[in-house]
Amino acid sequence: MTRRKPLPVVGWRELVHLPELGLHAVPAKIDTGARTTSLHGTVLEQFERDGQKYVRFAVDFDRQHVRQICEAVNVDKRTITSSNGERQTRFIVKTPLRIGDVEHRAEISLADRSDMRFPMLIGRSYLRRRFFVDSGHSWLQTPENPVVEGHKP
Repeated sequence: MTRRKPLPVVGWRELVHLPELGLHAVPAKIDTGARTTSLHGTVLEQFERDGQKYVRFAVDFDRQHVRQICEAVNVDKRTITSSNGERQTRFIVKTPLRIGDVEHRAEISLADRSDMRFPMLIGRSYLRRRFFVDSGHSWLQTPENPVVEGHKP
């Protein structure tokens, strides 16, 4: 019988990193009820580079008054049903996503999350076979349990 290495445990909120996009310590809600991982992003333009489709988008961190311009490979455009039942067509990008010491490429939908508490939501497609979720705790993969502005531990 093959023994599997124990999976790391995440809380219901974690700080995540998207190194290729230059985004670090992004507060994210861990949501096993959502299939897709999503990021608050406003699409600015689509373009091609070396025969591959890309999308340029802005990630706004309103509380810090910061806007980060990012570029990523545009792998698809999909219709996604949001938590309120509304169907939206969203751009899907693929980029490495890291939680704690675990990094994998993730498909991320770009959505308007300006009215949400967290700029990022990590869905079950990314979590599956990589993490256990302990919904009773926060910041389990974040050293020193941070005090994130507007998000107390």
